[in-house]
Amino acid sequence: MAARILTVEDDERIRTAVKLALEDEGWNVDEADNGEQALDYFHRQPADVVLIDIMLPDIDGFEVCRAIRRQSDVPIIMVTARDDTHDVVAGLEAGADDYLTKPFAPKELSARIRALLRRARTMEPGLSHLRFGDLEIIPDQGVVRRAGREVHLTKTEFRLLVELAHSPGRVLSREVLLERVWNLGYFADGRLVDVHIRRLRTKVEADPANPRHVVTVRGLGYKLQP
Repeated sequence: MAARILTVEDDERIRTAVKLALEDEGWNVDEADNGEQALDYFHRQPADVVLIDIMLPDIDGFEVCRAIRRQSDVPIIMVTARDDTHDVVAGLEAGADDYLTKPFAPKELSARIRALLRRARTMEPGLSHLRFGDLEIIPDQGVVRRAGREVHLTKTEFRLLVELAHSPGRVLSREVLLERVWNLGYFADGRLVDVHIRRLRTKVEADPANPRHVVTVRGLGYKLQP
């Protein structure tokens, strides 16, 4: 069955162009021109990927993202009209998995969606049960516990943690993590990694400001401390 994409964009010309490009790829597309309509559509017919413009006429894209994230870990791409660090970081902090800057090529959008769908549907088996102090990871079951209590992670956060767990104590660069977790290669934005690491720490660390498990190695990248 073809994936269902929900695109939230108030500019009719852009919305129509995106719809046509996505349908040409064989996907089903639902359109919303404001935040309330998007949330109503999502409640009635959950999508496989959601594409949200930041600047919407009623509820802004950040709040739409947060509202969807409270009920689902569906992959979300935020769209911004400028490559502004504040907008990008705020979108990722709201729970988005990826972002695109306008104007973007339909092929780039399609590639990002395909990467998100691959990550959402697959999880490499092989690690059955791992423990790092009070942090417990069960990749085959999609379960993470801290101090015995289950922690809810988004699909991207979970894949990031499991990727680090594959190589305990080994430093993985942002470029390597972008390739393995986001399937984006070496030319993507390292802010994707940094913001998701920060979000991950708020969930798996007792003191996110002084992480015990997900550790930064300055100038090199991140590692999961055994």
